[in-house]
Amino acid sequence: MDVKNLVDVYSDYLIAVPGLSTATGLSAMLNNEISHDKITRMLSSGIIDSIFLWKSVKATCHEISSEDGLLIIDDSIEEKKYTDKSELMCWHYDHSQGKTVKGVNFMTALYHNYDMSVPIGVEFVKKTKPFVDRKGNLIYKSERNKNEMYRDLLRHADRNMDFKYVLNDAWFANAANMNFIVHEIKRHFIMGMKENRLVALSKELQQQGKYISIKSLELEGRTVSVYLKGLDFPVLVCKQVFKNGDGSTGELYLVTSDLNLMYEQITTIYHKRWKVEQYHQSIKSNTAFSKSPTKTPTTQISHFIVSILAFVKLELLQLRKGKSHHAIKNLILLKATKTAYDEVLKLSTP
Repeated sequence: MDVKNLVDVYSDYLIAVPGLSTATGLSAMLNNEISHDKITRMLSSGIIDSIFLWKSVKATCHEISSEDGLLIIDDSIEEKKYTDKSELMCWHYDHSQGKTVKGVNFMTALYHNYDMSVPIGVEFVKKTKPFVDRKGNLIYKSERNKNEMYRDLLRHADRNMDFKYVLNDAWFANAANMNFIVHEIKRHFIMGMKENRLVALSKELQQQGKYISIKSLELEGRTVSVYLKGLDFPVLVCKQVFKNGDGSTGELYLVTSDLNLMYEQITTIYHKRWKVEQYHQSIKSNTAFSKSPTKTPTTQISHFIVSILAFVKLELLQLRKGKSHHAIKNLILLKATKTAYDEVLKLSTP
């Protein structure tokens, strides 16, 4: 069995397995028709990477590709506190928790169109560069920062896919990334923006360095054309006010390079950025992303990539069956539990 077919089997196993995913577990499930050594060699091969991911999803992507597609880029941290520290499994600041955690930090380019989301590229943060901090401690940093990875993912998408808008949160909403999208790959963006940003109300005021706080503008329910520092083109900004689940009120500032969009269009399109959050939730809950005892960066990345490919299978099943990823996973686990229960009854019968 070649690597492609073995990956196909392994990805099915990641959807089916209720807990920890292991080479011995997969082999036992298949009645040892595939040895655990063969599965381990597959994970250790080093060929299951972002390029392998793209080759695996390429045909599916081209079926859903159109000029109205969306490219959503975001990063996430999966905590692995009990895994040995390495260049891949290291310490990262998790903004969602407000603290530093040990785990894997990865960034994904997610293509969304026709109600389907497909990861087309992934970057893993590897801290291999020695660095002495202000306290004299030796620490390690990544050779490339996240903004460089972000633009590399954009280059990959630009070469291979049709899409109209790039969506991302405020973390990546800097002038370098905006200029890259508009000038280098000739696309538009819709991004979240921090409330402390300064804007100029005209090109002339920008040239004079006269900026005002975005918070001073009346933006709720409407758009205003402004100039941001570092950009030679105007953008539209707006503010969306919404209620949180706990009843509190939240505010979201948005910026887009497409001057033809209305407020409702901007907020509707940007709302689809949530697809990348659903992707993160699904691989962590439904495709055993973090549930592998792999020890080396190579085997860990192989497992992560196959987990992402399992997500694509769930996307296809969702379209075919009309059920969410979580519903499909629960259906599988329910049948597994029934089978296990029947086996308990058989063993308990005198």
